Amino acid sequence: MAAKIRLKKVGRKGQPSYRVVVLDGRKPRDAKVVADLGHYDPKTNPATYTIDNETALKWLLDGAKATKAARNILSRAGVMATWNEERYRKD
Repeated sequence: MAAKIRLKKVGRKGQPSYRVVVLDGRKPRDAKVVADLGHYDPKTNPATYTIDNETALKWLLDGAKATKAARNILSRAGVMATWNEERYRKD
């Protein structure tokens, strides 16, 4: 499965909040969510986010590709740094 980590908009008009989700990249945009990794609320000051780091890292190590917006949020949560360490680890 070609998995993608992306943001899914929830909330009403003018009050956006987003869920960070894993979707099958070959399916349409509104397809069923494979996994829910957390949420992001840009309306608070500063913007708040909650990410399940272990699950996000598992998906990245299994080959999921993150979109730019999702990658920025995962970077702030520290997942991308851990992913780089794991990816280039010499055993």
